[in-house]
Amino acid sequence: MKNNPKLCRIKIMGGKVITIFGTSRVKDGDSVFELAYGLGRLCAEAGFVIANGGYGGTMLAAAKGAKSAGGKTIGVTCSAFGRKGANEFITQEIKTENLAQRVAKLVETGDAYVVLAGGTGTMLELAEIWELTNKGFINPAKPIILMGDFWRPLVELMAKDDAESRECVRFAGGAEEAVEMLKECLK
Repeated sequence: MKNNPKLCRIKIMGGKVITIFGTSRVKDGDSVFELAYGLGRLCAEAGFVIANGGYGGTMLAAAKGAKSAGGKTIGVTCSAFGRKGANEFITQEIKTENLAQRVAKLVETGDAYVVLAGGTGTMLELAEIWELTNKGFINPAKPIILMGDFWRPLVELMAKDDAESRECVRFAGGAEEAVEMLKECLK
């Protein structure tokens, strides 16, 4: 994949990029929305740029949180969805044509990944980064942090077949813990 010169400038200006995956189905006031907002804010305060899918739900919440702290945000959107564009809290929009390109760009962009609760789209994103890490295709490995216990049953199920795959992911109980883990891993 080709590097986007604008993206490279944002990385230099704003530091490491944290790709945040999560559901688009939550609204302001929901606990997962508030968690994503806090995560975005704390990431920006720590000097990280955040990247996500650029639309609503946790994507909007994390971007809004980052912008509230003066941070930079990257939204990777997908024309196949037929939406007008990224939410108003996105600093830079990267447009892709299809879902595979979108997920690949989000994976490429991140220096680390945080995965919030979500549906099949979020599960697809988690599976992509987890398998690429597990098989050594992301080398050196980048941190994968799963928020709360939402994904724990899936991780435990997968560990029954491949115990080493469990070592690719870490769990964080909240936004503060996740950002501390990110700072430690990316220093």
